[in-house]
Amino acid sequence: MGKNLVIVESPAKCRTISRYLGKDYSVKATMGHIIDLPEKELGVDIAHDFKPKYTASKGKRRIIKALREDASKADAVFLAPDPDREGEAIAWHVTQAIAKNNTNVKRVLFNEITKRAVLNAFANPKDIDMHKVNAQQARRILDRIVGYQVSPVLWRTVYRRSRRKNTGRYWLFGSIPVLRSPPSSRRWTGRSRILPTGPLPKRYSHGWGAGLLSFRT
Repeated sequence: MGKNLVIVESPAKCRTISRYLGKDYSVKATMGHIIDLPEKELGVDIAHDFKPKYTASKGKRRIIKALREDASKADAVFLAPDPDREGEAIAWHVTQAIAKNNTNVKRVLFNEITKRAVLNAFANPKDIDMHKVNAQQARRILDRIVGYQVSPVLWRTVYRRSRRKNTGRYWLFGSIPVLRSPPSSRRWTGRSRILPTGPLPKRYSHGWGAGLLSFRT
């Protein structure tokens, strides 16, 4: 184990980055997200400010265990996932996962895998950007809520009533607070856009349809 641990997303980057940094650094990959919402339940506590319930991503427990072992032996841990909100969330989840093994954690950002960019990033480490982390969490939570609670409503009220099953894909942008109300009194309102994936009914023949959906559950 090197003196410093570097954690990236993709294993394809490990060899190149390791070559740039030298023998004092060991580069490991998370293989994408290591923490996520559970697969078989909502995983969001709507009654308590939409608090997420995180768990290890499928097939990632072994990777988490290995990262903890490596972190416990390292002088410092450098988090180098991609410089976007998904990468920032991965860095944050890694920090949480290894919190008991190493607290000397730094965030490094580079937009290209070149020696100059990598060395400059390690010379100027940063803190995790919680604005990006929270943006990713909000998107993920909204995706889950829509998938579990809005999609069934759309199926009953829109999709099943369509003459063609391939009319399009419906996206609903609704107001989250309505989810707090009892199911019997919920009213969903939002704008939808129909993205054509095949022949459309005549009423959509002039192009992509966009309108306001409003219905009760």
